[in-house]
Amino acid sequence: MSDPMPIDGRASGQGRVFQTGGDQYIEEHHHHYGAGPGSLLAPQPVGARPPRGASVPDSVRVPLVGRAPGILRDRADLMERLRAAVTGPGGDIHVLHGLGGCGKTAVAHALFTEAVRDHGRVGLWVNASERISLRGGMLAVAGDRGATAGELAAAAGGQRAAADLVWHYLDHSAQRWLLVLDNADDPTALEEGGWLRTSPLGTVLVTTRHATSPLWRGAGSARHPVGVLPEADAAQVLCDLAPDAGTAESARKVARRLGCLPLALTLAGSHLSHQLLESWSMDEYDRKLSEDSTALVDRGAAGSGSGQSRHLVGRTWQLSLDALAGQSLPEATTLLRLLSCWAADPVPLSVLMPVARGEVDFGHLDPPLAADRVEPALRGLLDHSLIGMVEADGRRCVEAHGVLLDSVAAGVPDAQRAALAEGAGRLLEAALPPDEAVPTGTPTGWELFAPHISRLLRTAPGERPVGLAVRITRLMRHAGNHPGALKQARYAADAAERCLGREHPVFLAARDAEAWALHYLAHFSDAEAVHRQTLAARERILGPDHPETLRSHLGLALSLNLVGRNEEAVRSFRSAVDGQRRVLGADAAETLFSRVSTLEPLSQLGRSGEFDEAAQVIEDCAQLLPPDHLTTVLAHHCYGEGLRVLGRYAEAESVARRTLADRTRLQGPEHPLTLAVLSLTARVARGLGKYGEAIATLQELIERREQVLGSEHLFVIENREWLAEWQAEAEARP
Repeated sequence: MSDPMPIDGRASGQGRVFQTGGDQYIEEHHHHYGAGPGSLLAPQPVGARPPRGASVPDSVRVPLVGRAPGILRDRADLMERLRAAVTGPGGDIHVLHGLGGCGKTAVAHALFTEAVRDHGRVGLWVNASERISLRGGMLAVAGDRGATAGELAAAAGGQRAAADLVWHYLDHSAQRWLLVLDNADDPTALEEGGWLRTSPLGTVLVTTRHATSPLWRGAGSARHPVGVLPEADAAQVLCDLAPDAGTAESARKVARRLGCLPLALTLAGSHLSHQLLESWSMDEYDRKLSEDSTALVDRGAAGSGSGQSRHLVGRTWQLSLDALAGQSLPEATTLLRLLSCWAADPVPLSVLMPVARGEVDFGHLDPPLAADRVEPALRGLLDHSLIGMVEADGRRCVEAHGVLLDSVAAGVPDAQRAALAEGAGRLLEAALPPDEAVPTGTPTGWELFAPHISRLLRTAPGERPVGLAVRITRLMRHAGNHPGALKQARYAADAAERCLGREHPVFLAARDAEAWALHYLAHFSDAEAVHRQTLAARERILGPDHPETLRSHLGLALSLNLVGRNEEAVRSFRSAVDGQRRVLGADAAETLFSRVSTLEPLSQLGRSGEFDEAAQVIEDCAQLLPPDHLTTVLAHHCYGEGLRVLGRYAEAESVARRTLADRTRLQGPEHPLTLAVLSLTARVARGLGKYGEAIATLQELIERREQVLGSEHLFVIENREWLAEWQAEAEARP
């Protein structure tokens, strides 16, 4: 064997130089743990990838969260259940789920503090929002419970099962513990790593936006929904943070505007308490919120001690949408943008069916919302607590928080706003009952759409939203909600004037709706003035024979009759009837409605012959209209009123009783027209000399009208005067 060739070499630091001759097998292992025991931050060779899960939190003994509330409001029942779990035998998993910003982490923080301070538990807090932070945090938990540096390094490098290591040390902990997995919005991260388990030595608390994961349904798991605060508690949160900014009532207004969302309340209170150049009151802040609620609220982030996106109202929802996009559900963003065109009130699922059937197309938007992706997008939004399922008026609905909708609406690209608003309007239009100038019956279910139409009218005014607002006004009037109809009609008219002009037919339709609402609220002179203005404009713009012009003739006639100008009223009625016969036909519902309406002024003028001739309309309604059509009921009502005016009380009595039964059955006992027939029955009884019956009926009428119309309504005041008069008459009778 020849001598080995000499080799010169140097080593420094932890390097090694070997020199040998012949064939040798050498194996050497190096473990570098860094500065301290349990560290995962060992030096790595140049170009090497860091071990998986190398993100280590600064602490697992302290909740690394933004500013926690000094006082936890409203969550007493929830805290009691969680407190019992922490102090009990252990082995439970408790899941707090709900919309981002509802205070799930605040509840977890409060429980963590109590468990450590009052119950001697070891508190362990892990940020579970991302896989890397979850893995690093759980390994740090193992280190806290006694794992050696070598074991941790092997787990971090993939040389042993990391979750098994963590749970081994949790199962063998010398002290009982509470483990919080905060912001676990992607349950698959917990499931794939096997991180979520139970142990007899402790309690696991998970906070998540994901409400429906199968992972939460395992043995030993309990789910707790966390919602917004009650209004009183929400107002108190603002007062806690900014006690000098205003009264409790002012705080209630701000809380109501912010939907009682804890994150928004915390940021708003922080902003109010940290102003330097300005010092707004609660009332001033409330006014500012109407301009841009999301941007204004987020100004409070600087005062809250955290500028992270999770602690910003304007960004917190985007985290969930980004997660959905990562799960191949980008269309969830477009669906939520569509919902943001509407109000924070229940939206019937049926409204979205035309999209799912491809009848209303959103495929051209970015991201596109294809028909077959509506259902998965809905489920994705539900899973991430961006929307919730509710029942309203017997319908299955979805509902989103108002601040969320404002935030999402503010982020809609300008190029897509018009298309979304157009589609939202078409969907509401398809969902509403038929638009009838003369009601066939009392429609139901439309109330759900009123706030959505108002929101659309406010954010995207145009011909369709104004037209929808007019339809809602008519439905309100048919249902007897005359104050609501007046408010909605004026709002629609103002919007139409701004975006369409005073000559547009839709503006005139809104004014017509306003006049009818004034009429039914007994503002007869105002109603006459608006009807007269609308009639003149319609004759000029639409022509004298347009159906809407003829409808204005009818409205004007009704108002003239009620201000005592009966002759002029009859002429206007005849203009309406003659034109409708010519344009719509003698058997049209509107023509019959106008004919019925002439009965009252004819009786008031004492024209009994013409009145009896006009009463033929009752038979015509019975023959030409469907059973229980409200125009037929109105015909009996007007006929009974005419008989009373003519002093034919015996004939009027049976007509009034039948009409009262029909009104009550079809429109309900509290409808204003039902109460009008009740008034008729009382007056007929008085005319027949049945004072006991008349006074009892009148007293019932006053009580019910006060409940419906208010004690200061003209009709209520008039009825009280009648009561005094009739009681005096009854006492004076022999």
